Amino acid sequence: MELTVIGYLGGYPAHGNATSSYLLQSGDFNLLIDCGSGALLSLEEVIDPLKLNGLILTHYHHDHTADVGVLQYYWQLHEKRYTEPVLPIYGHRLDKANFAGLDWPNSTKAVAYDPEKSLSVGPFEISLLKTQHPVPAFALRIKERDTGKILVFTADTKYFPELTDFVKGADLLMTDTNFFADKTGQKWHMTSTESGKLAHDGGVHQLLLTHLPADGDLRQLKDEAQHSAGEDLPVMVAQQHLTINI
Repeated sequence: MELTVIGYLGGYPAHGNATSSYLLQSGDFNLLIDCGSGALLSLEEVIDPLKLNGLILTHYHHDHTADVGVLQYYWQLHEKRYTEPVLPIYGHRLDKANFAGLDWPNSTKAVAYDPEKSLSVGPFEISLLKTQHPVPAFALRIKERDTGKILVFTADTKYFPELTDFVKGADLLMTDTNFFADKTGQKWHMTSTESGKLAHDGGVHQLLLTHLPADGDLRQLKDEAQHSAGEDLPVMVAQQHLTINI
């Protein structure tokens, strides 16, 4: 399977880059993970959004959902269909109003996932873990059935010990890394060093830092994570249209 970064900033788009959104492909199946601000324009540079087979949302904060509405309009205003008659959008029911908004006539349909059960989406089996964030949010562990390869996305969360077992042995771990190592006070996202520690303790094969701050030296962010992860664990920093074969 192949991952392409569509958007990677936390909070708001900046410097021409979108907020959280990632395209996961296996064969001709295209799954979008989150759809933040600026994501649709970035996605159009990679594939026609009508070729999506599904969209899964980790939670309903705007930097992960801002472009859901315009994606719905895109589907509604184009008659051509490559894949689905309407696009399934997978989300949780813990926020009834936001979940209901995933339905749009001749465009998208809301599909609820149960955090206690695995979810089958095309060639993927997806397990979920509720994270520690101000609103209900869920980390994703995505397994490609044919190869057994595993992608884990922490989604938005502060660090907590239960994440270690959830990420265990992942071929690629994407972590919410919104803060540099010197962050103090309340944290609803992880620091660079916490991301590195999680990757190290979980024995993952590669680490991708994402949900990044809009300002600051990202080379420093990477160095801090690398020091915590250990020199033998590859650490990457997300950038627009970065593609990783998993």
